Amino acid sequence: MNPASFQLSNPAPETLAVSGALTFATAADALSAARSELDRGKQVTLDLAGVAQADSAGLATVLALLAHARTTGRALSVAHVPAGMHALARVSGVDSFL
Repeated sequence: MNPASFQLSNPAPETLAVSGALTFATAADALSAARSELDRGKQVTLDLAGVAQADSAGLATVLALLAHARTTGRALSVAHVPAGMHALARVSGVDSFL
């Protein structure tokens, strides 16, 4: 996998897994693709265990997906938040959303 790429998969019927990079380079495409997957499926968990690289754009992507799910009346939880993303969320004051 290219270091500046991401991948989505459905390892379980109610899980959308993200792997690779959630960065400025991938955020727009990741957001669009993940929204489409969430609209098609019944996922209730966003699994970030495979995310190898993340920055503030990746955090914004995750927050936007949570907001998108909420506007469609769905509860979406986030699992396996990478330590760096969690630290960024904490200093940004948005960790309670994760």
